[in-house]
Amino acid sequence: IDSSFTTVDSIQKFIQPFHDRVESILDSTLAYAPFVISKTDGKFNTTAGNLMADIVLSETNPIFKKRTGHNIDMVLLNHGGIRSIISKGNVTSRTAYEVMPFENSVVVVELKGESLMKMVEYLIHSKRAHPIAGAQLILNKNNTVKAFTVNGKPIDKNKSYYVATSDYLVTGGDNMGFFKDAISKMETDYKIRNAMIDFFSKVDTLAPKVDLRYYQLQ
Repeated sequence: IDSSFTTVDSIQKFIQPFHDRVESILDSTLAYAPFVISKTDGKFNTTAGNLMADIVLSETNPIFKKRTGHNIDMVLLNHGGIRSIISKGNVTSRTAYEVMPFENSVVVVELKGESLMKMVEYLIHSKRAHPIAGAQLILNKNNTVKAFTVNGKPIDKNKSYYVATSDYLVTGGDNMGFFKDAISKMETDYKIRNAMIDFFSKVDTLAPKVDLRYYQLQ
């Protein structure tokens, strides 16, 4: 060992300011949650799922429209991709990393209405609150479809729809094989987590609700 040897302590002292800066950015307050936002507070849709899907729609659509001239029609994510609650209180960038620790990016696929009906069958049989936005699915008591609309209109099996999802799901992840029917696919290179941080930076208070985007008649 000679004078060129660098001690662990000196490396730590060099790194510490950068570490402290990153921690400061992660913990700076972006928004406020007046209640716990969870993926388990509803049967067919949840506050966390609705928030995630709505964020992907609102934050990605301007990017997609600028590149293609089209609007995103709907969003489908997966329930299992939400990894944490959002606790009541201050919402930070660290919150986004806790909820979405994966490096998943938004992908927009073009699907025919016929493939969207396969999506509906998947949602019914999965019996999980997979997050959706831009669409409404109403089930009868016997789990048959009462209505399925996108942008408030019934599905046209021959029409093309633009569906935003994750790069994991578009390859058939979580058994979402219907995405393999895609006519076209656009990689946005926009991480879902970054979309969350961008959204948190724009709003004062998060107020997602369990609503009627996906429910069953009683």
